[in-house]
Amino acid sequence: MNLEELEQRIALRARASADESYTAKLLARGMEKCAQKLGEEAVEAVIAAVRGDRAELVKEAADVLYHLLVVLKAAGTPLAEVMDELDNRTALSGLAEKAARKERG
Repeated sequence: MNLEELEQRIALRARASADESYTAKLLARGMEKCAQKLGEEAVEAVIAAVRGDRAELVKEAADVLYHLLVVLKAAGTPLAEVMDELDNRTALSGLAEKAARKERG
């Protein structure tokens, strides 16, 4: 599965009943809850990485990607916009891109 397919699956499950779909239930609880879950999963991924627990890192990374896409769905932000931003950034070196962000903000 790729990220675009996951985004499509989340959109499909978002239309289901909250009684039948964790995704629908999470989205019904609002952005704050969606963001909270993303944060929790990110922390768990960091802990797994620091501990060197590869199997747990893989599981938590999957959770992070899922919850990130749920947050994007809740925000009405298509994954394509994020991918376009990443594509724009690859035109610069990482250091040049970071310096440009500092100059803008």
